[in-house]
Amino acid sequence: MKTLTLLRHAKSGWDDPVARDFDRPLNAKGKRAAAMVGRHMRTLELAFDHAIASPAVRVVETLAQIESGYGRTIAPAMDRRVYLASAVTLLDVVHGFPAEAARALLIGHNPGLEDLVLMLVADGADPLRDAVEDKYPTASIAELQFEGDWSDLATGTARLTRFVRPRDLDPTLGPDAD
Repeated sequence: MKTLTLLRHAKSGWDDPVARDFDRPLNAKGKRAAAMVGRHMRTLELAFDHAIASPAVRVVETLAQIESGYGRTIAPAMDRRVYLASAVTLLDVVHGFPAEAARALLIGHNPGLEDLVLMLVADGADPLRDAVEDKYPTASIAELQFEGDWSDLATGTARLTRFVRPRDLDPTLGPDAD
């Protein structure tokens, strides 16, 4: 069985004066949320033998905060294809994961990550999938499991086993709080 964990970058600063979207940094709430999610990942004893990330500044900064809470280095390969990628492009990236990897982490952006979950997990009476469909907030993690190889992953073949939003860990990190 393979496990794919999807991490959306933490909340970034829209009011930051940067010339390109690619260079947008995290804001204070995003840094807090990412560190908390990292601590939660440590308590869940999540481990990854392969990781790929968007090279955008907000993803790099999310990883730094995740790692500080997680207590270990993730050191993903940076892949420009992940930056603002569609679900189809993200699936192509996943199809290229090494066969020997059993637990992989993909760190990127919405709407691609949300669309990927909704594509891979069949629609049905699944409260976790419903929560993703409602909203895949910044710094949230979704964990999917499926049988077969990475190249076998296709529409409706995965089970969503975990969906954790920062507000699930600390209500002050929810949408109504600064």
